[in-house]
Amino acid sequence: MIPLLHDFAGERVLVFGGGAVGARKARRFAREAEVVVLAPDFPGEFGDGGGAGSLELVRAAPAPGDVAGWLDRVEPALAVAATDDAAVNDAVERAAGERGVLVNRADRSRVDRGEEAGTPNAARVVVPATVRDGPVVASVATGGRAPALSRRLRRDLEGVVDGAGELAEVTAELRAELRDSAPEERRAAVRAVVDSDAVWKALDTPDDNLRKTARAVISDVTGDPG
Repeated sequence: MIPLLHDFAGERVLVFGGGAVGARKARRFAREAEVVVLAPDFPGEFGDGGGAGSLELVRAAPAPGDVAGWLDRVEPALAVAATDDAAVNDAVERAAGERGVLVNRADRSRVDRGEEAGTPNAARVVVPATVRDGPVVASVATGGRAPALSRRLRRDLEGVVDGAGELAEVTAELRAELRDSAPEERRAAVRAVVDSDAVWKALDTPDDNLRKTARAVISDVTGDPG
């Protein structure tokens, strides 16, 4: 598997299943996408999405023969098979593959199914364990072999990523300020900022101090007192 990041802003995600797994998937994608969840009832905890996307819960119990029609109606970028009915999940995977729609199958990994099993044309995706801080996203996956390990590594990453979102925002501002500098000098200055222990320590101080510290590092690189 090759990791990729997909921008779901303005896209639709269709989730089959309203239990705990379907709710978790729906909450994640509702940060950006327009999420539609199909289920006869919704025992999972859905919340309100908590992001720029939206979340719509539709009471329906599609049989395997109904799945294709729902895909045609919603036209999702991604279909999530998260029901407790293997036949329905099979139909989601098959219909998504026929339409060139990404599919995430939550009930069984490729390891469980066998590397060669499943629908040949299905564009299968794995939703990794993810840590997020503002615009910074770090994810880890084990190819479905060890979900518990993914969760443990995600916890370890939380300490690494903490504060990185603020640094990303400041770095973007500094890059804009350096836009008239030579490319080599700009790259060296930005690398020095993100590699500076003093800058990372300044993340725990008031916002102005972070920027002052970062600009001091840039001055050391460029020789410009600012």
